[in-house]
Amino acid sequence: MTITKERKQELIQEHGRTEGDTGSPEIQIAILTSRVNELTQHLKGHKKDHACRRGLLMMVSRRRRLLDYLKKVDPQRYLDIIRRLEIRK
Repeated sequence: MTITKERKQELIQEHGRTEGDTGSPEIQIAILTSRVNELTQHLKGHKKDHACRRGLLMMVSRRRRLLDYLKKVDPQRYLDIIRRLEIRK
């Protein structure tokens, strides 16, 4: 249910704006999206895992806040990350 170190490094390389960038909103959104997808798959098989469902909802709301921030600061970056990660909205 956790993201591996290698997968996290791949996401940082793929979505980073500059070399050494590890905390930009794009990277945070990409990491959260990866975790949300994993938890969604887990919940399909474990429908009564309510603690996991609560964690999933918290991650989705954190990702939504980051997306709203990015939309306010730079709408073009917002549209790019939505398209690259195939997120609805």
